[in-house]
Amino acid sequence: MWIVECGRKRLKEDCWTGSEGLQLEKGGEKIKRPEHIRDLLSSTDFNYFVGAITQTSGKLSAAEIPSLSLSLSLAMAGAGGGGNDVQWCFSQVKGAIDDDVAEADIISTVEFNHSGELLATGDKGGRVVIFQQDTENKAQCRSDYNVYSTFQSHEPEFDYLKSLEIEEKINKIRWLPQKNAAQFLLSTNDKTIKLWKISERDKRPEGYNLKEEDGRCRDSTTITTLRVPVFRPMDLMVEASPRRVFANAHTYHINSISVNSDNETYLSADDLRINLWHLEITDRSFNIVDIKPANMEELTEVITAAEFHPHQCNTFVYSSSKGTIRMCDMRASALCDKHSKLFEEPEDPSNRSFFSEIISSISDVKFSHSGRYMMTRDYLSIKIWDLNMESRPVETYQVHEYLRSKLCSLYENDCIFDKFECCWSGNDSVVMTGSYNNFFRMLERTQRRDVTLEACRESCKPRQVLKPRRVCAGGKRKKDEISVDSLDFNKKILHTAWHPHANIIAVATTNNLYIFQEKGN
Repeated sequence: MWIVECGRKRLKEDCWTGSEGLQLEKGGEKIKRPEHIRDLLSSTDFNYFVGAITQTSGKLSAAEIPSLSLSLSLAMAGAGGGGNDVQWCFSQVKGAIDDDVAEADIISTVEFNHSGELLATGDKGGRVVIFQQDTENKAQCRSDYNVYSTFQSHEPEFDYLKSLEIEEKINKIRWLPQKNAAQFLLSTNDKTIKLWKISERDKRPEGYNLKEEDGRCRDSTTITTLRVPVFRPMDLMVEASPRRVFANAHTYHINSISVNSDNETYLSADDLRINLWHLEITDRSFNIVDIKPANMEELTEVITAAEFHPHQCNTFVYSSSKGTIRMCDMRASALCDKHSKLFEEPEDPSNRSFFSEIISSISDVKFSHSGRYMMTRDYLSIKIWDLNMESRPVETYQVHEYLRSKLCSLYENDCIFDKFECCWSGNDSVVMTGSYNNFFRMLERTQRRDVTLEACRESCKPRQVLKPRRVCAGGKRKKDEISVDSLDFNKKILHTAWHPHANIIAVATTNNLYIFQEKGN
């Protein structure tokens, strides 16, 4: 453990920011907790000087301190860290910037693939648009994404038995890990899941013996010699072809799909059931969770989200409208009607209100990339759970607590039922989620800092740095603050995605997809 002793050399503040496991001494008094270190370094009447940094194995001189500072700063940032020391700047906006937005053009899901090279969006019109990162600009630390493929994934249908329309809206998109030159993704609407193959073709065969180049059959009586078919180069064409259709397994609306780490199976969840599918078998699935009561009048909760563990193929979790998260182990039984762990935070009686049950409903659940933590999003907050502690979350972040006084009006205009998603940064140090007025929140876990940013037309200038926004809940409003009464609840960011390996984020605002990146040096 490092011990910093008083001396004459000033140590840069960023050396110690968020550096857990470090121990400081000042006047014989040991300072252990990082937040105490930050308080000391940030106080105006305190000057901290360092002479030597000692360890049991040796001693660093004051001249070596800058290199230590650099290494600690890099360790704090990590790959794809995206802390709030990062300056975010505008990169691109996709979609027409227009006040009149067609319902079919509203983006309903956003997802990076495992490498971050491709970014897929789905909309309420059943279309999937895939963007590809520009490899030329990638070397220049640019995050330009260009349209790679567009295809119609789902069409509107009608259930004649129940006299119900089935929307074409894409609820979720999930990429499969790449195994060859082609890419595969799953897309789903309320009832049907499809497996799509995205492949490139830059050659075409010609010189067939039995047909002409235009497809017409050749007269066999005129064939005197046999030709050897050859491949000729052609303009690059990207094809999207449906390889599997998984249908007729869900009575209720599908809200989640998640690919297993075994890369052979995936789950799909609706309001009351979760099914397990094999990617090669379309005509049957296995029901692994069923919470439908014998009498529907006894129904007290519904499933809101479900996800497989990123590394343990036998483990998955699902959240409910009651604010609980259940972890299940498929090794225990074929039907996971009994959970292995139950994550639930006791309700604070002082915050009990008419809207408590509504705002406690979990809209999204995501495992961290490491698999150690789990993040849940309810209407007002984000909670981080340690999988080894079920009693309460280890971290809680208020996303827009200033809306608590507005719950009555939000209930009347149905905004209280909005389903906000959340996502992790590449190294799990930052979480991101959306809010109203086209705001989105970046919450830095190590330093417990947060920032509110806005995706708007004014920020659509090349390389423009996003300025933090603040909302005034009441009282005297400062010049750079926005009153909570002036927030536009029709402008909302429900869907966000973070590049798995870089500080590149995508946020969806109605029909627009904004892409932001870390400001280059």
